[in-house]
Order: sequence, then structure tokens, then C-alpha cells
Amino acid sequence: CSLLRRAQFDTAAAEVKQLKAKPSDDEMLQIYSLFKQATVGDVNTARPGMLDFTGKAKWDAWEKQKGKNKEDAISEYIKLVEELKQKYGI
Repeated sequence: CSLLRRAQFDTAAAEVKQLKAKPSDDEMLQIYSLFKQATVGDVNTARPGMLDFTGKAKWDAWEKQKGKNKEDAISEYIKLVEELKQKYGI
């Protein structure tokens, strides 16, 4: 991916931590899954155990991104963070 896109991605990753209000659980899962897909690629770990509800939710969200290339995940992540900045402020 281009250096510009990578810089925009890194900026978005920093900005999402500075939102004035915490995004909804669904929004947080979307942020997480796109970040993981952009940085790691397809899910590469076993699904967490039955009692790890948070871990399972995060794993399932990431699994839904399977097959998406890193460039697309980066673009979607940047777009999502922009939307959350408008919604929650920074």
C-alpha cells in the first residue's frame, strides 16, 4: 500500500483513541476487525473458548473480514474513523 495511505491509516488509528465518547460495541468490533485485517490479514488464530465472550466477539468480527485485501481494509478503516469523528467528536 502507498506511504500516504499508511500514514492516513496510522493517523486514524491514533485518532480513534481520542474520540470524546466511546463508540458502541458494534462500532468497536468494526474498528477492531478492520484494523486486524489491515495489519495482519485473514484471521490466523483459533476461536477463543466458550467463556471468553469478548474474545469470541472480536474473533467473529475479524473472521467476517476474511478475504478482504489489506488495501481495502485500510480504506474502510480510515472511512469508519472519519465517520466516528463526526459522530463523537475528537
